[in-house]
Amino acid sequence: MFATITELFAAPWVMTLLKVVAVFAVVMPMVAYSVVAERRISAWIQDRVGPNRVGIPFTNIKLLGLGQPLADGLKSFVKEDFTPAHVRKVFYWMAPAVAMVPSFVVLAVLPFGSMLGKQKMVIADLDVGILFTFGIVSLGVYGVVLAGYASNSKYPFLGGIRSSAQMISYEIAMGMAVVPVFMLVGDLNLGAVIDYQASGAWLVFKQPLAFAIFLIAIFAETNRLPFDLPESETELVAGYNTEYSSMRFALFFMGEYAAMIAGSALMVVLFFGGWTLPFGDFFNTPAQSSIGKGLVHIGVFIAKIAMFLGLMIWIRWMLPRFRYDQLMNIGWKRFLPASLANIILTAIVLWVLHS
Repeated sequence: MFATITELFAAPWVMTLLKVVAVFAVVMPMVAYSVVAERRISAWIQDRVGPNRVGIPFTNIKLLGLGQPLADGLKSFVKEDFTPAHVRKVFYWMAPAVAMVPSFVVLAVLPFGSMLGKQKMVIADLDVGILFTFGIVSLGVYGVVLAGYASNSKYPFLGGIRSSAQMISYEIAMGMAVVPVFMLVGDLNLGAVIDYQASGAWLVFKQPLAFAIFLIAIFAETNRLPFDLPESETELVAGYNTEYSSMRFALFFMGEYAAMIAGSALMVVLFFGGWTLPFGDFFNTPAQSSIGKGLVHIGVFIAKIAMFLGLMIWIRWMLPRFRYDQLMNIGWKRFLPASLANIILTAIVLWVLHS
């Protein structure tokens, strides 16, 4: 079918498959070590030690606890996969996968670099990338709602109801927050958003209010403190996680951290220039052919994601949980009017500048 290896790698589906494998190979370790980072940062904040023992098996090499994800993964696999008798089994089994998959699908349209050789560093370069992103992000709530419904128990059910109301409320504000971004860029393609910032200032400097609303909405969308009402251990035991154990519980855990990575990547693309830096033509040229420069751009993108992950972890251990009425009040009475006002203000400024 293919005469040479070169022809094989020239096939579009082969390159797409390689990109998928590469992204998956980077994201999964990021998910695993985000958990380690969370445990170490929380230990530092609370003046504890944190995980520092797991290293190379059968040796005294501890590796600062960097082997902890492997131990946690093995523990999840070998624990008993118990399904309570009272649950709605089909939905109960489906829920963890439905909660995890959307976070990975979102990554398909996010440009994670400029060019590597002749290949764009994006799996699917969609002209309506942001619409696709918000459509997929909105599916994440179904996994949580399914888990709450399928568990057939009052605490998971309350967690599922809370999650659905919370995500719907903050998705509106989050979607409206990015409207001024695309009014400035004039394109729904996420690559075009990065190119716009590469040739000028990052959009966080032009749209600070939009960024602030989007950042806080991401916390609500990922159920992170101070917006973790769907889990709320002090009230709901563990919310929609209550009846889950073994690998199914681990899938919910992986889904949460994958959602954090996807949300961080989306903020980097929309407001922090994607793979660019705010100085130097070496980084800011949109079209690069050098493999070395392409790898540097990918490294810059990952470093920015890591900074946002650190911020999300730090905030979790520094702020208390909102009451539910406070959470709804912020979403509907603060963020919604503020995002509408920002759209109107941006439209007036653009009209004045172009009239």
